[in-house]
Amino acid sequence: MTAALHDDQPPSGEWTTDDLDALPDDGRRRELLDGVLLVSPSPTAAHQTIAMRLGVALEAECPDEYEVTQGVEVRINRTRSFIPDVLVITAPAAQRRPARYEPHEVVLAVEIVSPSTRSIDRVLKPALYAQASIPYYWRIETDPAGLVVHTHRIDPVHEVYTETGRWTKFVDTGEPFPVNLSVAQLTPRYL
Repeated sequence: MTAALHDDQPPSGEWTTDDLDALPDDGRRRELLDGVLLVSPSPTAAHQTIAMRLGVALEAECPDEYEVTQGVEVRINRTRSFIPDVLVITAPAAQRRPARYEPHEVVLAVEIVSPSTRSIDRVLKPALYAQASIPYYWRIETDPAGLVVHTHRIDPVHEVYTETGRWTKFVDTGEPFPVNLSVAQLTPRYL
């Protein structure tokens, strides 16, 4: 029975975004890494609370030329597709109301690190987002003492991110637009 369910699926390493489009819209979070299908477990309540609160905080300070959203696919190429937890995108991209964005439409990608995605969010995704020329990357880590927000800016020549801040009390940065928010405001009551 299990083999029959997978006979119509591409072999590992041969998945494309066309294959993603053919899958049912069943709420599963599916991403592609060089043709390998990644299916993540459902996020925790704390993860979702952080994403929601960050989205609301960024939206409050967001200038008209940008828009803030959550959990929308970014198609890097035919075999790479990721879903950042929070995104800042250009207003023209948002006006199209797409089901997915192209990397050049994304200004900021934010990942909230979960135990099951630690290496992907710390190493892999920033490397691939930088190669795709997404200007800013933030990573939010949960720590026993609270949240830590790591902010990064792309070095376009070398296609890597450089850290611009490690914030534990307030995120106070001018990138990608002036942001001044309390980390406590993002922190769930029950972390």
